[in-house]
Amino acid sequence: MGIFKKLANLFSSSGQGDGNAYWITVKCNRCGEQIRARVDMRNELTINYDDNTYYSRKVLMGDELCFQQIEVELTFDKNRRLIDRKIRGGKFVDEQEG
Repeated sequence: MGIFKKLANLFSSSGQGDGNAYWITVKCNRCGEQIRARVDMRNELTINYDDNTYYSRKVLMGDELCFQQIEVELTFDKNRRLIDRKIRGGKFVDEQEG
């Protein structure tokens, strides 16, 4: 685990019970590292007024030796429920796969 991730874990909560967050887990196509990321539903969404949806784009990179960028695009409806997701450079990992 990288030093920055250790520091972030020290100062952040576990994410359990945070109703203002949407968590994603992705797996890098190049090295297989799993990366977990948080989308802040209050501050990281951009509204699309044409169809009344919200959009978020994240570029993720692991902290191992591979520096492959993984681009994630998420679309939410007006009630901020996920309706579409796209990924480049990796694949989504369902929580059951762990």
